[in-house]
Amino acid sequence: YGKGGIGKSFTLANLSYMMAQQGKKVLLIGCDPKSDTTTLLFGGRATPTIIETSAAKKAAGEPVRIEDVCFKRDGVFAMELGGPEVGRGCGGRGIIHGFELLENLGFHEWDFDYVLLDFLGDVVCGG
Repeated sequence: YGKGGIGKSFTLANLSYMMAQQGKKVLLIGCDPKSDTTTLLFGGRATPTIIETSAAKKAAGEPVRIEDVCFKRDGVFAMELGGPEVGRGCGGRGIIHGFELLENLGFHEWDFDYVLLDFLGDVVCGG
């Protein structure tokens, strides 16, 4: 944990890349409603979040598949949990929902050497 803007996301993106280059199986999970953890790994492009994807799939009556929410680049598997818009709910609930979905997708059966979690500086509930 740490204050916003001190380089947590930058550090974890680079650390995950370095470990993957050393042959480790790494998963980087962004746990911030801003969903910007993985943009460095994906050339500035945002990846779909678990929260957004889950809502869209539910509305369409389709199940969420791991390939809908987990992406790979340069040997690093990465995903964004997402969360509510600023001032429109609790960021902590987004984190809980994301991890519940990962559990349903068999997260504990995945064979990662390292799972890095990039948490936001503070979890506030508003709106």
